[in-house]
Amino acid sequence: MLCTRGNAALLAAACLTALAACGGARSDAPPRDDSPVAPTPPTPPPAPADPQVAAGAEVYTKYCALCHGPEAKGYAADNAPSLVSRTFLESADDTFIARSIELGRPGTAMAPYGRDLNGPLTQREIESVVAFLRDKGGVKTAIAPPAPPAGDAARGKQLYVTMCQTCHGDPSTRSTGVHLANPTFLALASDGFLRHAIVFGRPGTPMEAFASRLDGNQVADVIAYMRSWSLPAEPTKPTGPAPVKDGPVVINPKGKSPTFTARDRRFVPSVQVKDALAKKQKLVIIDARPESDFVREHIPGSISVPHYELAKLDRVPKDVVVVAYCACPHHASGVVVDELLRRGHKQAYVLDEGILFWRKQGYPIAGSGAASGAAGIPTPPPHDHAHHDHAHHGHAH
Repeated sequence: MLCTRGNAALLAAACLTALAACGGARSDAPPRDDSPVAPTPPTPPPAPADPQVAAGAEVYTKYCALCHGPEAKGYAADNAPSLVSRTFLESADDTFIARSIELGRPGTAMAPYGRDLNGPLTQREIESVVAFLRDKGGVKTAIAPPAPPAGDAARGKQLYVTMCQTCHGDPSTRSTGVHLANPTFLALASDGFLRHAIVFGRPGTPMEAFASRLDGNQVADVIAYMRSWSLPAEPTKPTGPAPVKDGPVVINPKGKSPTFTARDRRFVPSVQVKDALAKKQKLVIIDARPESDFVREHIPGSISVPHYELAKLDRVPKDVVVVAYCACPHHASGVVVDELLRRGHKQAYVLDEGILFWRKQGYPIAGSGAASGAAGIPTPPPHDHAHHDHAHHGHAH
């Protein structure tokens, strides 16, 4: 019996060992789960973007973001206002925005972008930009704000001088805000639009709301004064020569190269460029604005290379001094100069203060002059070099 019991114990131990070994061999197997498995729902595809808004975003980025900023909040270039301020989109109907893009603001850095004025955009492209701005600003439809009652221009003048002129200037003076005396602006802006802007301001911008400072009659008086400034007129289609696309690139190819004294080794004073032309020196001058502005007025001998068509710089030889200009006064021309430097040009400069200052000095101007809504419009105040010029170095546009 003892022997039998020992054998049984040994057998039991062997069986336990075998079972343990068998369990150890299966220890890495996943646990069994016989519960029903719910199917994983498929991830829904993202809602398709409005194709018109998507197209408008592309157009805006190419043509508008340089001055109005990538988010359309304005002030990337001097005096370029926000285009997505809620109170702007509430009061500006689609026609106002589209016509502002199409016609521009003669005498300012805002060129006409409509094809009829030699701009780059079709009507459909302009409408897509309007759709993009409304989508970006979250205001799908304007509210058609009510017009103010009839006002008194004499009373309005005193209010305007006290509260508005510092920022917005007057018919003879420009300042840092939107130039309200621009004839094209006045032609497009309704009294209701102007009232809405004064009463509610432009949140997120320097334009404050005056609802607590002016009553309804005073607002009407200010608007009456603004309406007294001029007879609004839209620009007409230019009748002058087409932009120079295939003509001579180099001015005075047999002349000597000019030696410029450039501020920050980048910005050449207008008087030095004017003197170089008078001395028939060899150089290339590039107009970086849209062709619509070039047709109206440009520096004699310059060629049109808009800041959004840099492939046209292929024609510019690397061994010639180059000066680029715009009306910003340095943003679009800065893009062109940065691209020239990237391509290996050693002497590429920005015309300091741009063409508006050039015109103000009475220096030579060529072009059709047909849209001389620019004539008589004051030049912007001097550029704040310390605040803005750093943005033009290192492709920081």
